[in-house]
Amino acid sequence: MSRQFAFALFTVASTLLLLASPTSAQHIACTGGSAGAYACDSIDLESVVSLDDLNTANTNDVWGWTDPSNGREYALAGTRSGTGIVDVTDPAAPILLGKLLTASGNSTWRDIKVYDNHVFVVSEASGHGMQVFDLTQLRGLTADGDREFTEDVLYSGSGSETFGGAHDIVINEDSGFAYIVGSNSCNGGLHMVNIQNPTSPVFSGCYSGNGYVHDAQCVIYSGPDSDYTGNEICITSNGGTTVIVDVTDKSNPSFIANVNYPNTGYAHQGWFTEDQRFFIADDEADEFSNSFPGTRTIIFDFEDLDNPEVAFEHFGTVFTSDHNQYVRGHYVFQSNYNSGLRILDLTNIEGGTLSEAGFFDTYPSGNSPSYGGQWSNYPYFPSGTIIATDQDNGLFILTTTFPITTDAVAPAEIPGDGGYALSSAYPNPFGDDTRLTLSVARAQHVTAEVLDITGRRVATVFDGTATPGASTTLKIEGTDLPVGLYLIRVTGEDFSTTRRISLVR
Repeated sequence: MSRQFAFALFTVASTLLLLASPTSAQHIACTGGSAGAYACDSIDLESVVSLDDLNTANTNDVWGWTDPSNGREYALAGTRSGTGIVDVTDPAAPILLGKLLTASGNSTWRDIKVYDNHVFVVSEASGHGMQVFDLTQLRGLTADGDREFTEDVLYSGSGSETFGGAHDIVINEDSGFAYIVGSNSCNGGLHMVNIQNPTSPVFSGCYSGNGYVHDAQCVIYSGPDSDYTGNEICITSNGGTTVIVDVTDKSNPSFIANVNYPNTGYAHQGWFTEDQRFFIADDEADEFSNSFPGTRTIIFDFEDLDNPEVAFEHFGTVFTSDHNQYVRGHYVFQSNYNSGLRILDLTNIEGGTLSEAGFFDTYPSGNSPSYGGQWSNYPYFPSGTIIATDQDNGLFILTTTFPITTDAVAPAEIPGDGGYALSSAYPNPFGDDTRLTLSVARAQHVTAEVLDITGRRVATVFDGTATPGASTTLKIEGTDLPVGLYLIRVTGEDFSTTRRISLVR
């Protein structure tokens, strides 16, 4: 038997096993543009948990949890009848632990987020409310696909602002607030909940000024607009427009600005770059009515929050509808329905271009503007494992052939005169210390200060000259600081920028 023929037989056998086994526990490398039945580039297939194993007709949202006590990683996969819980610590051998049952009826729509070792789940099912489930209950469990969990707490609002079904839940882990959106409360806008004690959620206010919110991201702001440094802001995708809201005072949230873009279909979702300069947005419906050269991504420039504008548009390599996307380091991880997971490199975003770093097409049936295929992904596991839900094909567990785990932009190419590159802090959150790396295009005096959440300087970590051709390491010691959120403000002669860090014990 020739080596080529033997390899061909192995490939066919691997593909058949992959398609036949409900839970495919095997690593299949992306070789020659495919991993088994799936087209790919620079992303390997570790395993698939099938719809049959999840006991569902389709999946929807997905999020992840890393157990801080032992580092084990878990996928939380939305299904029609609940949330499937899968241990993916060994990505090639996932362990199905059971399902958190829906709080009411079945639904195509379910949304999932995690805060302080608890998962929070909403659904468009009538009467569902917000489930809260303590994930530490998973410790020590063995495989049992039939195991059923129930929530520890079910929250449905307060007074006149109660809700049953909701489209999405947004959590700001830095502030300990959840934002329920697309519900029958708060005019479909931001229903704000204090979850700092996860099992005692407390209604904290509404923002309904711009009507129905489909999805949002809420952050403690540390971007380039110093007018809002330290404020809590939400960027909401409202179908017809994208809105910036200051929610620092939950009893009196305030509109900042909105930004529109051409050929709007449905402003669906978006995510900040880590420096909070740019907001990367997707439109779920624009491909249906426009002949774009590929899936369109809209990049907003939020340097001035009061005057946001469209920076540029990026078009993908295939023409499909887009759904959810998330940023880690200098990559954006996009779930694009028929064309699956697409990873774009953000290194040259200030130059007005993005490039595709890799892809994995979880939907082999075709590529066109439609709503079948991949729903969402979660790229934040410390290991670098990526999980993604395909409505038609189950939970995919993937790894890249390039590193995504440092969460830091390597300053390999510095722009022209006056340019700089500052990495994200790593590790972040941190305990004893964390570090950032600065590179500059010309010699200049630089200061780096640590600010607490009120803007008070608590430490100066660098005050001197940074020179081109050599990186300057900025080290922040956490030993003498209280636990909490901090900003690192780095100021040169040509630039000023901030990074957000979180100190934990």
